[in-house]
Amino acid sequence: MPFDDVFKAIVDRAGAKTVYGDPVSAAGKTILPVAKIRYGFGGGGGGRPDAQPHGGGAGGGMVAQPVGVVEITESETRFIPIRSGWTLLAAIALGLCVGLLAVPRRRD
Repeated sequence: MPFDDVFKAIVDRAGAKTVYGDPVSAAGKTILPVAKIRYGFGGGGGGRPDAQPHGGGAGGGMVAQPVGVVEITESETRFIPIRSGWTLLAAIALGLCVGLLAVPRRRD
């Protein structure tokens, strides 16, 4: 399969359905999962001008990271982010460090 066809196939799949997923309905609410999609491609080739062309390669990849959900009810629509435990831990560690630096030290 040529590289252009592979690129087009992946880009076609990285649309709204990939980002938002399938809606789930229950108890008067509709939930749409939301993800951040990243993809990248690379390729290369080689050869000598005085010989038969040879060498080449291509590759690509895609990563989907969940970021939250859209909750739809009769009265409102809202985005609910997924909070990362690492973000909370980093904020606590930063606050602890700043607190330790701000507290005056005792001199005996």
